[in-house]
Amino acid sequence: MQVVRARIAAAAQAAGRDPGDIALLAVSKTFAAGEVRAAHAAGQREFGENYVQEAMAKIVELSALPLIWHFIGPIQSNKTRAIAEHFDWVHTVAREKIAQRLAEARPVEKDPLDVCLQVNLGGEQSKSGVAPEAVRALAEAVRALPRLRLRGLMAIPEPGGDISLQRRRFAALRLLLEQLNAAGFGLDTLSMGMSQDLEAAVMEGATIVRIGTAIFGERKQA
Repeated sequence: MQVVRARIAAAAQAAGRDPGDIALLAVSKTFAAGEVRAAHAAGQREFGENYVQEAMAKIVELSALPLIWHFIGPIQSNKTRAIAEHFDWVHTVAREKIAQRLAEARPVEKDPLDVCLQVNLGGEQSKSGVAPEAVRALAEAVRALPRLRLRGLMAIPEPGGDISLQRRRFAALRLLLEQLNAAGFGLDTLSMGMSQDLEAAVMEGATIVRIGTAIFGERKQA
């Protein structure tokens, strides 16, 4: 954990940014509740999950801890109620229908659900996400829904490449956020960067980096 925080701090310093402006999201999918508990004991509070059923078991078991849960996986329509009821953040909204279902299912006694729109920067068939040219329309639709709070954008660029190529990909997402803010959206979140490219993401303005392997080790079989 401390090694990852040191990497974030070094990248922030190189970019002239305050490391305190970058949240570390520990991606705990496939790891047991005990490992989440240990990470919390080491000072980690925010955790990301990809699979609803697996996450629900952990959320229930660890309910006594003051954790913030982020859903960062593909969203199936029949899972929207569970996500809306038990998570604090959703990073992977890419369709208006899904946003509507999340809004309808969000309990009134809870704070609004913090939402990021997932953008498919490279038009990759294997990845979810709204096309860059359709981001503005989806943002307008989500902003108008009750019980949701549109916070920003998320992307998973194709892996590989040197740091300059990684930075260009992340810069494209930052530019989209800047364009939305120029239109009055007031967004504050760029969810981008993982274990292998967090430095490039931080240099291009990431406010949340999603780190699994560098914290928990190699992914366990789901």
